[in-house]
Amino acid sequence: MVAADSEGSKDPGARMFRRERSIPLRGSAAALCNNLSVLQLPVRNLTHFGVVHGPSAQLLSFAPEGLPLAQRQLHAKEGAGVSPPLITQVHWCVLPFRVLLVLTSHRGIQMFESDGSIMVYWHALDSGDASPVQAVFARGIAASGHFICVGTWSGRVLVFDIPAKGPNIVLSEELAGHQTPITDIATDPAQGQDCVADMVTADDSGLLCVWRSGPEFKLLTRIPGFGVPCPSVQLWQGTVAAGYGNGQVRLYEASTGTLHVQINAHARAICALDLAPEVGKLLSAAEDTFVHIWKLSRSPESVSIEVEHCHGECVPDTQVCGARFCDPSGSSFAVTGYDLAEILRFSSM
Repeated sequence: MVAADSEGSKDPGARMFRRERSIPLRGSAAALCNNLSVLQLPVRNLTHFGVVHGPSAQLLSFAPEGLPLAQRQLHAKEGAGVSPPLITQVHWCVLPFRVLLVLTSHRGIQMFESDGSIMVYWHALDSGDASPVQAVFARGIAASGHFICVGTWSGRVLVFDIPAKGPNIVLSEELAGHQTPITDIATDPAQGQDCVADMVTADDSGLLCVWRSGPEFKLLTRIPGFGVPCPSVQLWQGTVAAGYGNGQVRLYEASTGTLHVQINAHARAICALDLAPEVGKLLSAAEDTFVHIWKLSRSPESVSIEVEHCHGECVPDTQVCGARFCDPSGSSFAVTGYDLAEILRFSSM
């Protein structure tokens, strides 16, 4: 295991990214981890952004030529209850044959066509097992093959089987690997073809569960927590990248749970991780106002993971709550912050 420190590996004079024109929001992003979803549509030269605020989610479309922004406001389905439910996450799920927008809240799970125009499925959360003091919610969304997986307050992961078209979505399985609320789910589509680890789930205790997806999901390994929540997780070429509440990023071997690298990446809790799969770049964002970009690679000699710090960006006086790459090559990224009525954009120089 190798320990790394973001400050020690950073060249203060090096700048890889420059600030671009921001995208205005109608309201600020809610103070939730992973509060930014990005969908790139190269054919139409458009990028969609999704941000959560209270009982609504804001969807925006952006074209590089500065064409007018298209905006849509989505609201959480009411379900039972007197007050409007709060949305916990919005995320685009790219399946082999369609793209669905998934929205989670304290009442249930909504699935829409990719532009948010039509709701195709609604799953109400069953609060029967919850004690009176427990909050009921769904959080953590990812697509794997023709399945969409969504985490819940109880630690269970709901697996939905998605048809090629239409609303006939079926809850096919519930995965029981966690005892505390799910925080995030990540998948690696490239790994699924080899029948190896292609999904990882994280929870409030810091426990990670690594799965092989399929008609029946199989739990491959459990990576114990150490008393700190794991708000965000990613999976790339058999490597699990996990961001923790103490500011650390840890890289594990997915198949065995072996710890490869521990990075003291941030001074405060990490709120978002993202991966650019084409180049192995890892983005980490935290409540210390910093966004860091790291280059991951495997050493041919030892087959261990090596990490190089590429870029650090400070967003002054802002509680960062979401950050994502805007393309698979990691040449641009976007950031949201609590009480910040815009999406900040950065692109490579």
